[in-house]
Amino acid sequence: MSNIVEPGNQHDTDVVIIGAGPCGLFQVFELGLLDMKAHLIDNLDKIGGQCSELYPDKNLYDIPSRPAITGQKLTDDLITQAEPFEPTYHLNQLTSKIDVQNDYIEVTTNLDTVIKCKSLVIAAGSGCFVPRKLPVPNIDEFENKNIFYSVKNRADFERKKILIAGGGDSALDYVMGFHQIASDITLIHRRKEFKGVQDSVNKVMNLVDKGEVKFNMGTVKKIIDNGKGQVDVTLDDDTVIDGIDAIFPFFGLKIELGPIAEWGLNLENNLISVNTENFETSTPRIFAIGDICIYPGKLKLILSGFHEAALAAKKMFHYCHNDKKYVFRYTTSSKDIQKKLGVK
Repeated sequence: MSNIVEPGNQHDTDVVIIGAGPCGLFQVFELGLLDMKAHLIDNLDKIGGQCSELYPDKNLYDIPSRPAITGQKLTDDLITQAEPFEPTYHLNQLTSKIDVQNDYIEVTTNLDTVIKCKSLVIAAGSGCFVPRKLPVPNIDEFENKNIFYSVKNRADFERKKILIAGGGDSALDYVMGFHQIASDITLIHRRKEFKGVQDSVNKVMNLVDKGEVKFNMGTVKKIIDNGKGQVDVTLDDDTVIDGIDAIFPFFGLKIELGPIAEWGLNLENNLISVNTENFETSTPRIFAIGDICIYPGKLKLILSGFHEAALAAKKMFHYCHNDKKYVFRYTTSSKDIQKKLGVK
């Protein structure tokens, strides 16, 4: 089972991983194969990063060997894959300070958790992803009540009247995902052209043509509580859509790099520069993998992060086990590795 610990204590481990998303979770596995223990820190209250927070119910189609897998299922499988190596999770915490010494790093969170380690991996996506909000003055009073930026269980909105705002893939995917679940779906976008995949655009417009989904061109100007647990929404052309149970705005994400920007690492457009031999940063013992790192030819794909985690683990082995020789072994043939994984 996942070891989620309370904040405010002191710990000692081989590697600290900042970010408990897919790349951070796979990093645990790659470290474990080489006898390195890991602690993970994440500012979210759950394991899984973007996959769990932003698209848990959305299918991914570019994970090797999986024709389709939801963000939450991928997270669950990666957690299971990491479990034999007993990672420790520090959730709802931000890494506020790192103190780099010659042979160790001390990591401190905003809740006074202190972890001493031999290497540090930044797997924080592109920092903290914050959804862009609707440009209305009273937005806070409706969030998590009538306004949502993701959903774990679409069935919670069965027979509800929903409004989806946006013109990208997420908005279109949510329209198709809620079709035949919600009682009434309205899609709004400021123009007729969409940024999403053309196949998705065609499918959604087909639903609009059949009258199964409504489409309004415009933006949200005002939201009013109607006193029935619903809201009435006024668009910029004064069209009123009343009795809305849930609004899903999809205007993209803002990146907030947070304390990472103050750690003295080489940054390029708010991303961390690394070398492609082992994904070490300009500071020895500190590595970056996943969307947070940048190098020539970089592709922001989960599978790229998995590759980066494997090569980073090889270099971290030398920091954590400088008295041992690194020997590459295949999981298919190594009895020692299979024993660690619980293979009988």
